[in-house]
Amino acid sequence: MRDAVVTPDGDRMRWVENPSSDERGERPPRVYVHRLGASAPAYFAAAACHPLLAGPRSLLVDLLGFGLSDRPAAFDYRLESHADALATALRAAGVTGAEVVAHSMGGSVAIHLAARHPELVSRLVLVDANLDPGTLPASPAAGSRGIATFTEEEFLAGGWREVRDAVGPTWWATMRLAGLEALHRSSVHLVRDSTPPLRTLLAALPIPRTFLHPAPDGPPADTPALRAAGVTVTAVPDCGHNVMLDNPQGFATAVAEALGAEVRIPG
Repeated sequence: MRDAVVTPDGDRMRWVENPSSDERGERPPRVYVHRLGASAPAYFAAAACHPLLAGPRSLLVDLLGFGLSDRPAAFDYRLESHADALATALRAAGVTGAEVVAHSMGGSVAIHLAARHPELVSRLVLVDANLDPGTLPASPAAGSRGIATFTEEEFLAGGWREVRDAVGPTWWATMRLAGLEALHRSSVHLVRDSTPPLRTLLAALPIPRTFLHPAPDGPPADTPALRAAGVTVTAVPDCGHNVMLDNPQGFATAVAEALGAEVRIPG
């Protein structure tokens, strides 16, 4: 585990790091960023070690407020603030030109990272990322949109228990590690989207970009516009939103192809 101070108050962001086994050093470093209420080591450890993806230096980063990282109550948890804190950690780690693989909320943060700190990102692989604010549903199990139906005061006073009971044991296993302020504020800012919108930022990025989505869900909204902007849209079979956990082989194959690696399927 590694860490870096990322706020003026001394709050630390932490990550699990796999050193490079690429003797020729041909591949750039790789950064994995998790979804809301998750932890990158829990979601990406198997993928980072998969034969199709192993080799480059890999950082499995927990965003501020989540997983192994500190959970400051004073942090605003805006997407831009998450991205800036992540940039500070990557610079402290000596990372530039990284291949960033980012899931759900992590994808939203990664888009801001690439837009605000372009020297840090050379490729972007978005895994069923949040691109649209959408309409608030009533269910607390609905991730950011459900959590954002509470006010922060309601959530901290006990609304989080409704979310705990609704999301189930797998998601709660990592969500319980998150700061309550981090969960709520991150959810609210995901629902509000950004200015300019995430789709506008993504379309303007001058780097290779891939959007992976679960095949059973169908293509993401406005896929023609994504493709027109140069974003490769790829379906991964036999999975739901947690693509890397539901279909590890399919995920590793899709990410390797997105990163331009040679993919050889055994047999």
